[in-house]
Amino acid sequence: MKILLMEDDPVLGDIIADYLEQHYTTVDRVFDSAEAQQCIDKQRYDLFIFDINVPGKSGIELIEELRSFNDTTPAIIITAYEDTAHLKAGFDAGAHDYIRKPFELEELRLRIEKSKALFGIEQETPVKIDEERTYYPKSHTLRTDTGTVQLKPKEAQMLEYFIAHAGRLISNEELVQNLWEFEQLPSDATLRSYIRNLREHIGADKIITQRGMGYRYE
Repeated sequence: MKILLMEDDPVLGDIIADYLEQHYTTVDRVFDSAEAQQCIDKQRYDLFIFDINVPGKSGIELIEELRSFNDTTPAIIITAYEDTAHLKAGFDAGAHDYIRKPFELEELRLRIEKSKALFGIEQETPVKIDEERTYYPKSHTLRTDTGTVQLKPKEAQMLEYFIAHAGRLISNEELVQNLWEFEQLPSDATLRSYIRNLREHIGADKIITQRGMGYRYE
């Protein structure tokens, strides 16, 4: 699940982001609407969590603008306002839920879970690499004991191919034929570079080289 959090309070933003990263695959944290728009232009999110009062466009104004471009991503607004006028404005703009400051982090998580059920947001099935590493295919991220690694698209494709054919010898030719278009065929050096990078991420002992024959994922 990919969440975009817009909160300009550095302390509160860090607290929320750190908490959410313990429960969800990807949490991108931004400080204002300009940064939020840059992230939205680059990738798709499953959920927006926007504070109302941020530099530039307010959270409400940003949601309204996104809706005008047919972006239907579910949105929760964070507000310190006590009046109902701001809540009405948020709902009218296209938010589906709100949470008032100060709030318990567990309450926010429950509202996110409610959003997942309401909008059919699927939580991807993680793949356990070993005791220290778990791979999330939908977001191409590898979660380890020390943090999260974002795999490059080709690294992710290669890892998924190895996982799908675990225990079987896979030749260089097979990898190339299944992962590259004809006009983009890589050199042997490029292929070895991808294998080397992948080993750095998942552990050198997971991909065994059988010289002259190919690779085996264990």
